[in-house]
Amino acid sequence: MSPTSTAPPARARRSRGLTADELALWHHAVRDVRPAAGEPLPPAPAPPPPPVPASIALPAPLSAPAPAPPRRRDSQRLDPKGPVDIDRRSWMRLRRGLYPVEARLDLHGMTQVQAHDALAGFLAFAHGRGHRCVLVITGRGLGSGGTLRAMTPRWLDEPPNRERVLSYAPAQLRHGGDGALYVLLRRRA
Repeated sequence: MSPTSTAPPARARRSRGLTADELALWHHAVRDVRPAAGEPLPPAPAPPPPPVPASIALPAPLSAPAPAPPRRRDSQRLDPKGPVDIDRRSWMRLRRGLYPVEARLDLHGMTQVQAHDALAGFLAFAHGRGHRCVLVITGRGLGSGGTLRAMTPRWLDEPPNRERVLSYAPAQLRHGGDGALYVLLRRRA
């Protein structure tokens, strides 16, 4: 004895057809396409509805001020302990020293004013050249931990440096350890 199937017969799929908007969009998308020989053209879109007569026209809307352009999200303050404005993978690559260092700035022996100006000029130059990762050597300092070492992260967070800097992290030992910073620069627009 062979088992018999009691499954219902397969139903034919019905096409819902295209709406007038879909058909108009289709004709707009393929307006420059020529059909292959022997292929029929799809039906032309329906004409748009007639305009509303002036006697029935709705009153003009009150002129509202134009909406403000979308504001770019204000960046948070830079943080060497966690990613800000950067994905975690890129931030971990920076912390591990995996980005190639394309330029270096050594602030040893400079006063705060000299170092501040040198840092701003260096970042502008490196960003202008399209560098992605640079190394800023601050030194470890004596006793108090070093003024330049403490001030450099603050300077990176100030305008116009902040517009160029995406993130920073303490350097690996091979690049100066605690006495240096990897600085990841934004891509040029």
